[in-house]
Amino acid sequence: MNTCVRLTRSLVKGIDHFTEKTGRTVAWLNLLLMLVVCTVVLLRYLLNQGSIALQESATWIHTIIFLSACAWTLKHNGHVRVDIFYRRFSPRRQALVNALGSLFLLLPVCVLIGVMSWEYVSQSWAIRETSQEAGGLPALYLLKSLILVLTVTLILQGVAEALRNLLILTGHDTPPADAENLPRETA
Repeated sequence: MNTCVRLTRSLVKGIDHFTEKTGRTVAWLNLLLMLVVCTVVLLRYLLNQGSIALQESATWIHTIIFLSACAWTLKHNGHVRVDIFYRRFSPRRQALVNALGSLFLLLPVCVLIGVMSWEYVSQSWAIRETSQEAGGLPALYLLKSLILVLTVTLILQGVAEALRNLLILTGHDTPPADAENLPRETA
């Protein structure tokens, strides 16, 4: 087997493994989010008590989940797709659409988001931004940094998707039996 193909498969497998581990780890935060929201509701409506920090922590956890799991969602074909034509395409044509979409849409948009948010995040770090609410959570700059985490993880998974589809297009890999509906699991 060609060394380039082996390296490409290895890179795709490594990125997929990282994305899978990250997604599965972040998924546990859903349980924490549910507990925090239930606690906020119980405190407010049963005990007539409120906590700005607890309410903000629900927003933080929600943000962490969404910004950290976007690459995992991409890996598992979980993003919304308008597939009026796509579902009728052959697996090779789907691979072409996926490769071109990754290279010319996903990756440039991720780079744009990263570039445009860099100053926003760095200004937040410069002033060590905290919550504007009295009793709110400190270190808001850490939360804002997740925008950059989003771009890096999506770029990594976008590269893996593009490479995977290029392997299919060049005949060095085969698409799954039902390319649009089967999640890709890593061993």
